[in-house]
Amino acid sequence: MSLLLITLMFAAFQAASSAAAQPPQSTPPPAAASAPAAGKDATIPEKGATENAAVPVGYRIGAGDVLQISVWRELEASVQSVVVRPDGIITVPLLKEINVLALTPVELQKILTDKLQQFIHGADVTVVVREIRSKKVYLVGAINKVGPVPLLSNMTVLQVLAEAGGVTDYAKRKKIYIMRQENGKQLKLLFNYDAVIKGEHMEQNVLVLPDDTIVVPH
Repeated sequence: MSLLLITLMFAAFQAASSAAAQPPQSTPPPAAASAPAAGKDATIPEKGATENAAVPVGYRIGAGDVLQISVWRELEASVQSVVVRPDGIITVPLLKEINVLALTPVELQKILTDKLQQFIHGADVTVVVREIRSKKVYLVGAINKVGPVPLLSNMTVLQVLAEAGGVTDYAKRKKIYIMRQENGKQLKLLFNYDAVIKGEHMEQNVLVLPDDTIVVPH
């Protein structure tokens, strides 16, 4: 019996030694918490001024036009809506009265930016023409829509007539004329509707100017 006990004890000792010799299994490190996307919560809002989408290139501001003046991140220096007075003046915060007559929006932006530098370092100004009220042509007579038509871009006589819904069935289409003031004199420009729509006498389809009056006789 003593030999059997010794044998069992020896076997147990070998098993324990073998287990101790094996390296311990490494526990995988915990997954690192994913970092938030850089700048996601710190995004600075984009500048939100509206473009002068409906204003023709080179448009010059006139009396009656409605402007929006935005100073980036300076709400108190901005103006959501201001009407150009008959004398061409607008009133804006900090600068008081500014003459804007015959300026383009870009030219006015530069003037305001330069003048605001003494109050706001690095002022970023955007000028938007919200409504064009200063440039109009007038239609009278046998027109489907009598009255003023705003000139939002360069327009010919035919385009203005189309904008007003065209002439009526009783219009004397060959006797249409444009009344225009030029150098203190009143001019009368003839317009033969029937000829122009056929591609004839295209020289009569002139560009209209602000304050022209198109007369369509009955």
